[in-house]
Amino acid sequence: MVTVEAIERELEKVVDPEIGLPITEMHLVDEINIQDNGEILIKYHLTAPFCPPIFAEDIGMNIRMLTSKLEGVKKVTVILHGHALANEINQRVNPSYTPPPAQPASPAQTKA
Repeated sequence: MVTVEAIERELEKVVDPEIGLPITEMHLVDEINIQDNGEILIKYHLTAPFCPPIFAEDIGMNIRMLTSKLEGVKKVTVILHGHALANEINQRVNPSYTPPPAQPASPAQTKA
């Protein structure tokens, strides 16, 4: 079975293309969840909510590619949050990703 430590070792190889440091060193990985069936979920964020989408997608794809090669991993889902285009990026990184339904605006947000 895959371990958090093995996943973290792979994530150390993912470098932020703009800053040049590993995402682990920058504390951009927020959650690593391993299911008994070999599915893993990795949530991450970026240094800014408007980071260039090409960099965000590159980071997500690298996370997915490196961790999916680990022994015992059946499926990897990589979720970016806190970015202006998170849903679009998540759909590109994860072939079967369905974004959560949009939340209706609260009454305070709809007042002019």
